[in-house]
Amino acid sequence: MYRRIILLSCLAILVSASAAMAQQDWPRWMGSDRTNTWNETGLIESFPEGGPKILWRTPIAGGYSGAAIADGKVLITDFVTDANVKIGNFERREFDGTERILCLNESDGKVIWKHEHAVRYTISYPSGPRCTPVIENDRVWTLGAEGNLFCFNLEDGKILWEKDLRKEYNTTAALWGYAGHPLIDGNNLITLAGGEGSHIVALNKNTGEEVWRALTAPEQGYSPPTIISAAGVRQLITCRPDAITSLNPEDGKEYWSVPYEATSNSIIMTPLHFGDYLYIGGYSKKSLLIKLNSMEPTATEFWRNKGRAAISAINVQPYLDVENQIAYGMDQTGDMRALKLPEGELLWATSEPSSKRRTGNGTVFIVREGKTDRFWLFNDYGFLIIAEITKDGYKEIDRTKVIEPSNNAFGRQVVWSMPAFANKRAYIRNDNEIICVDLAK
Repeated sequence: MYRRIILLSCLAILVSASAAMAQQDWPRWMGSDRTNTWNETGLIESFPEGGPKILWRTPIAGGYSGAAIADGKVLITDFVTDANVKIGNFERREFDGTERILCLNESDGKVIWKHEHAVRYTISYPSGPRCTPVIENDRVWTLGAEGNLFCFNLEDGKILWEKDLRKEYNTTAALWGYAGHPLIDGNNLITLAGGEGSHIVALNKNTGEEVWRALTAPEQGYSPPTIISAAGVRQLITCRPDAITSLNPEDGKEYWSVPYEATSNSIIMTPLHFGDYLYIGGYSKKSLLIKLNSMEPTATEFWRNKGRAAISAINVQPYLDVENQIAYGMDQTGDMRALKLPEGELLWATSEPSSKRRTGNGTVFIVREGKTDRFWLFNDYGFLIIAEITKDGYKEIDRTKVIEPSNNAFGRQVVWSMPAFANKRAYIRNDNEIICVDLAK
């Protein structure tokens, strides 16, 4: 009997540990490893009648930033203003308001702490911040649309350090604001800054002191930096409107650079790395495949501007199936595309995820469920979608509307904020509220 009690206790501990391991936070843009993979189990197969349960709703203001979830907290940013900020797609105007950082309780959505700072927006699409907060251990870093960079204590919201990137580096915000999500690398926080010789900078994540600065560009662009391993060294890949460049992440020294010509300075996606290649796709079919040297940190152009056989990514980072070397992404046409790499072969295209009809600049955020063929999608009409996506095509399983579009773009209402997926829930925002959606089986 005693042995049986011991055995049952051990089994209970193992089950509890397995359940804990199955759950996963979403502490930064695109999840823990920045691959848009949700390593979760025990999720619903399809939506219940009437849609999934909304566990809580919390009022917020405008913004495009997604949520970050860690340690039982949800971090989200917004912009509070009395002005009508729904202006033309390429129009710069000035709006005064308040950017906020809100820390919510993950269980009920109640505000734990908040920080507010006055800011004047001078950008297009001036609804609010773009960048998802970055959480690591007991700290959180946030970057506002006009370059206000903060480091907070996660527990109580105390400011540990702050910088105004525009003033620090004598620059202005890009047309569509600061949108390149900062990257934590060891003791450094790496971010797009702008200005002469400081397109990208590394700051000590604990103090905010500059470690190094590098490069000059016509404008910051919007592409989040990433670190890859190639030729036996770590390489920081940064995209400018006029070049794709590799730097040593320790000191900012350049390894190689390949020219690029971004339309309207709109270089947005982070390059996809697989094997000895990097893929970048931008507005107006400006695609580029770079061949990496496996023996030394150099690179050359492999092909450029494949036209239809490419993904011109605008608002959404494509998902890369590294094993099969296939990129699944939203093209500027509003189609979801499957692109076989490195050949540059278009396997299929469909407008079904966007709206079941072609919609220019259709936005659908793409997250894979573990190593399965199931994907969780969120489109700019406010629909959450479950689908199977493979090299053979797109098969929709179910969809349900969870939130209303609240902003405008190209003559229609949209919601352009990426959800966070954590602990069997989805955290989705528009310009009025953030909701917590129960996806547990």
